[in-house]
Amino acid sequence: MNDSALVPDASRHAHYDRLLEGMARAVAAKGYADVTIADIVREAAVSRRSFYEHFTTKADCLVALYEVASGQALKVLSEAVDPLQPWQTQVERAVTAYLDFLAQDPALLKTLFVEILGLGLPGLAVRRRMNLQIARFIQLATGGEEGALLSPELAMTVVGGINELILEAIEQDRSGDLRELVAPATRLIRAMADGRSQ
Repeated sequence: MNDSALVPDASRHAHYDRLLEGMARAVAAKGYADVTIADIVREAAVSRRSFYEHFTTKADCLVALYEVASGQALKVLSEAVDPLQPWQTQVERAVTAYLDFLAQDPALLKTLFVEILGLGLPGLAVRRRMNLQIARFIQLATGGEEGALLSPELAMTVVGGINELILEAIEQDRSGDLRELVAPATRLIRAMADGRSQ
């Protein structure tokens, strides 16, 4: 993965980060279903023993990759917000930063949005946790704790709509052009919030 969106963390073991990178490269090359632990450790340039020091299965490794990359995406979202700005401006900045982060690494993007579903229910569960966090972020960005313009259900509806736009871009091989989705994504959030405020 060139210019990977994954950022190493000094609090994690170096082999852990290398294994996550190895998983991302292996999945990008072969698809999750065909990836073996041998592929992951070869891409990571670590031993099989190192793999088992951190993960039990390749599914565990993919879930960890998803959680780390998703955590970094959420950090990008929160850092893009300026509470002194109107909520509409905050939303546009946050959506732009989020989509720019995802577009940095099209292979990782495909892993996060498509390959994670190859895990079945565990993949859906980790994806749902991330979507709930993004929905909560949207609620806070549109009015804070008490004055959120969107209910949890409407915020999740917005997340689902944005995810579908991203999936369509992946299918059409436009992963590097996600900034084109900023306008429709922010229009969706504003429309939902404006509808609730009337």
